Amino acid sequence: MKYTNLGRTGLSVSRLCLGTMNFGPQTSEPDSFAVMDRAIEHGINFFDTANVYGWQTGEGITEQIIGRWFAQGGGRREKVVLATKVYGKMGDWPNEQGLSARHIIRACEDSLRRLQTDVIDLYQMHHVSRATPWEEIWQAMETLVAQGKVVYVGSSNFAGWHIGQAQAAAQQRNFLGLVSEQSIYNLLTRAVELEVVPAAQHYGLGIIPWSPLHGGLLSGALRKMAEGGAARSTSGRAAESLAEHRLTIEAYEKFCADLGHDPADVALGWLLSRPGVTAPIIGPRTIDQLDRSLGALDVRLDEAALTRLDELFPPVGKGGPGPEAWAW
Repeated sequence: MKYTNLGRTGLSVSRLCLGTMNFGPQTSEPDSFAVMDRAIEHGINFFDTANVYGWQTGEGITEQIIGRWFAQGGGRREKVVLATKVYGKMGDWPNEQGLSARHIIRACEDSLRRLQTDVIDLYQMHHVSRATPWEEIWQAMETLVAQGKVVYVGSSNFAGWHIGQAQAAAQQRNFLGLVSEQSIYNLLTRAVELEVVPAAQHYGLGIIPWSPLHGGLLSGALRKMAEGGAARSTSGRAAESLAEHRLTIEAYEKFCADLGHDPADVALGWLLSRPGVTAPIIGPRTIDQLDRSLGALDVRLDEAALTRLDELFPPVGKGGPGPEAWAW
């Protein structure tokens, strides 16, 4: 396994982040335990979850599964850089969602209980809250850091100017502020290159891409469908995109075959080569899917390959950051 620092911090994390959203809804608890154990065997030390995962309001099913895995001991908790999130609806009452100080602190306590741990290494805001002032958000986060319940704070699904707002407010309080941003980012979804990635680089945030395979569409979907597989690629976001991008995906899979790499490895390898990217989030449902994800670490894309990927999946506008991407 290869490691890098999370943004401007001294924290070392693996270049692949284990996403746990499937634990519970798609992957049984015993199988989830096995996937996490295998991740540790591979040297993956960065695990990402959220209080809403499990999709039963207020239950935190996935956090509970991870907590019971930690409770087995064997150094499991000590080896993991644990990231979870706050924002989503955890109950039917008005203050059981969002980023009010009240909800942040209560949600953190609830996540700690479910995760059976004393500290969250990276506490991420799952979405921006335009209704909550940054003074209130940072006061709550400072309290949790001072209490030793949170080490670092990150964001998810923020725009570039939200990152700027957050960091300006944190700097006024002499607080570290954000250290990471978790965004949707893949060959088919490159809008973050305009402003989010430049803002993250400027302020020293690590980029943690979610949906790096666009719901499985970039994992060899057409080949798998021909073989009778690719269940994920025939539903949800991937199914909608497949109809629109079928010719491109056909060309992409042929290009990957010519390179001698699996399409999923190329998609992940491309992200690993992008400026500012810390670790794409892989969301395996099985040990086999986890094992196969590690092939991305061996992908090396030369300039010709990167140019061809830009031809197949053009960046927004002229490419790169704004305003040059859309103006002179």
